Order: sequence, then C-alpha cells, then structure tokens
Amino acid sequence: MASLDERHAGFKRYKEDVDRRGKPFYPFAMFHDTVMSLVVVTVIVVLAVIWKWTAHHHGTDYTGWLGAVYNAKADPGTVNFVPRPDWYFYFLFYLLRIFKWPESVILGTIGIPTICLMLMIALRFVDVRTERRIFRRPVALVAAILVVISMGVLTYKGATAKEALASEVVGLVPSWAQKEGFANNPTAVAGAKLFAQSGCINCHTYNGAGNSNLGAPDLTSEGAKGKGIDFQIRHLKDPASVTPGSPMPKFGAFSDQNLRELATFLEASKGPK
Repeated sequence: MASLDERHAGFKRYKEDVDRRGKPFYPFAMFHDTVMSLVVVTVIVVLAVIWKWTAHHHGTDYTGWLGAVYNAKADPGTVNFVPRPDWYFYFLFYLLRIFKWPESVILGTIGIPTICLMLMIALRFVDVRTERRIFRRPVALVAAILVVISMGVLTYKGATAKEALASEVVGLVPSWAQKEGFANNPTAVAGAKLFAQSGCINCHTYNGAGNSNLGAPDLTSEGAKGKGIDFQIRHLKDPASVTPGSPMPKFGAFSDQNLRELATFLEASKGPK
C-alpha cells in the first residue's frame, strides 16, 4: 500500500511539474507525432507516384526518374536464384542455421523471438521504479547491451552466410553419376545438373550433399522406391496434389523436357552402386 501511495504521489508531482514547466503528452506531443507521420507518408506516396508515372520502357527495363520500376520479367523457371530474406530478418535467417530441423527449429523461429518479446512487454510492469538514470539500472543496461550485441552479430552472420554455389554443386554431378550408375544415361545426367542448379539441395540431401530443412527426405535412393517417371513429373509439377500436406514448392514452370530430365535423374538414383 505504501508503494502505491508513493507512486500516486510521484505522479501528482509529475503532473504539477508539467503544468508549471511544460506541456502534457496529450494532446500536444501526440499532435506533433501525427503531423510528422502524415508528412512522412505523404512524401513516400509522392515519390511512389513520381517513380511510377515517369517510367518509360528502355529495352527490357522500365525506368523512371527515381530508378527502375522493374527490369527483365521474373522467370519462375529460373535455376540460378538463391532466395534470401530482407536484411532486417537476417538474424532469424541465421538462427535457422543454428537450430536445425526438426528437433529445435521451433525454438529458433518462434520460441526465442516470442520469449524476448514477452520479456520486453513484461518489463514495464515488473520494473515500476521511478529511477530512470541508466547507470542506476544495471540489469536493464546489461540486458539491453546483450540484446543489441546479439542482434548485431546474428544480422552480420546472416548477411555474410555463404550459400552453396550452383557451380560448386554441379561439380559433384560426375561423382553422383559414377556412384549411382547413370553416367551413361545423358538424360539422367542432365537432370542431375538441373537438380544441382535449381537449389534442390537447399532442402534435400543427396549423396551427403545438401540440407534437410523442413524434414525434406534424402533422395539418394529415390529411384529404388519404384514410383516411376510419370509419378515424379506429376509430383514436381504440384507436390501437394500428389502428397497432401507437402511443403515442397511447385516446379510447374519448368519445361516438359526439364521435368522429364529431373524425373529420369530421380528414378535413376537407386543408391550407390
């Protein structure tokens, strides 16, 4: 009760001080924040309009006064694109490299960020002292420094994390062909190169290469299951329609030839000879 009385008395002194020397947050500071936010949004909208309506075609580019609206049209069948998040998600991106699927990925993607957010929200209700001088609050100071350092390190590590280059993975194809016994099958070899170039090993593993993100299976002995070329093509075009609940993306944008090459490669993969 005494603590509550002290807080009420402190708030009363604060209000008296505001009346004597300054202006209250509402409505003065709130009005200023609203006006500034409106100015920022207006500037962004004006720049977007200028960017869009000054754009003209220059070959394959569509460029305005403020830069390119877009360049060449996106190719959904590309085999060279390596997806990466925006820079402000790099810390989560790197957490996924620390907490591997399936045992601990939920901790890295949901657990740790949620716990940190809950602690930050709860801090206001746990620490009710009127003291605000930073060096008189050692726990809060140390916690803030550790959070900033952790976020900075994880963001840097995420920004500089190296992905397996397609050229490096393609270099493994001859050894795969020898191990699996399809070196004399040009269609399977072409499918193996496409498999390497398309970033499939970002989720799958094959003869010791790649990752097992999201629980994607090892495909080293996929052909030993006897599913057949037609099944593999249908699965590549729309995985969820063949395997309900599959998180694998569709590869329907690939040409029929590419799909057949990939399917032939998978069916020729019956495990090391």
